[in-house]
Amino acid sequence: MRDAAVGFQCPDCIKEASKGSRQNRALYGGQRSADPRLTSYVLIGLNLLVWAAILATGARASRLTDLLALRPGGRCDLNDGYVYDVPEAACRGGTFLPGVGDGAWWQVVTSAFTHVELWHIAGNLLAIYILGPALEGVIGRTRFVAVYLAGALGGSVAVLWLANPLSSTVGASGAIFGLLGALLVTATKARVDRQWIVQNLMLGVLITVIGWRFISWQGHLGGLLGGAAAAAIIAFAPRTRRSLVQWVGLALLAVVLLALALFRAAALA
Repeated sequence: MRDAAVGFQCPDCIKEASKGSRQNRALYGGQRSADPRLTSYVLIGLNLLVWAAILATGARASRLTDLLALRPGGRCDLNDGYVYDVPEAACRGGTFLPGVGDGAWWQVVTSAFTHVELWHIAGNLLAIYILGPALEGVIGRTRFVAVYLAGALGGSVAVLWLANPLSSTVGASGAIFGLLGALLVTATKARVDRQWIVQNLMLGVLITVIGWRFISWQGHLGGLLGGAAAAAIIAFAPRTRRSLVQWVGLALLAVVLLALALFRAAALA
């Protein structure tokens, strides 16, 4: 590894991305990013904008947090320190917080851009700052965005299936684990040194295990699998009609993830 303007770069990854490809093409097809940091800066900016809006409207007490956070099922908050698993019609004298099972589908995406605590957003944005440009430099901007969203969606789907229906989940961690999974897949395909990727992944796993009581291991696991699956579609697509195979494959992955979310939402309704 070597120091770079955005944290660290993998020299072997960069060399492999440049070898045998046209100057304006990324290693696995698509347009090479003129500045692989730009998309990560945009993602960081979006997360900061949402965080600022949440702080301005009451932080943990913000209604915006209630709307954007991922909840498998709806819950009734009677402001007594507890939440109750009752339908909206029975939530008298309290505030009903809808979940995906109640039709709040936007939460599977918005939760990945939502943070409340300073330590939480600081750690996640630092990870995007370090990991994002490394991956975009290999697969290009559009495919990078696809992988990021696959990690976010995979994390949300895992939360829907594996977490407590009354839980509330926020944070970009699922998408970040998706980036780690994607980096591991692309480095394996390119047969370059994966040590720094494995080290970062193990650090993430250690943090998850230590903080399992307040960290969504479900989101981390789902994000890792979602990002790795998306990267495998991109990296292992045949050279013949590569772009077509990649985008059809990514579309099918999105359909599978959305179908899993739909089935779970139906069960929770």
